Amino acid sequence: MTGIKTVWAGRMLSAFAVVFLAFDGAIKLMRLPAVLDATVQLGFPLGSVVPIGLTLLVCTLIYVIPRTSVIGSVLLTGYLGGAVAAQVRAGNPPFEMVFPIIVGALVWGGVCLRDRRVQALLAPRG
Repeated sequence: MTGIKTVWAGRMLSAFAVVFLAFDGAIKLMRLPAVLDATVQLGFPLGSVVPIGLTLLVCTLIYVIPRTSVIGSVLLTGYLGGAVAAQVRAGNPPFEMVFPIIVGALVWGGVCLRDRRVQALLAPRG
């Protein structure tokens, strides 16, 4: 199942996720007013913005490296799960709760399509 079209589809899904996650991490490091306001609205202290941004960028970097992409997927799943929990706790609209799940699906969809190890792990056994 790892034909060239499948691998490229996985790369594209991964690229969409990486662009969004890198942008999100970068704007946290820049401490933009909108990011600071959103952080407070979610119930986090202002001092947590930079560590959260660094964590996201490190997890994304681990995901981008082919040898560590599966570990990066797991780490990003944890990060995005925390994002869902924060949105639910804040009582935000459904889309804001579901968006991190969509990004997680892009992360896992991308790694599944481009990595034979993950395909073998998920293959039906019989």
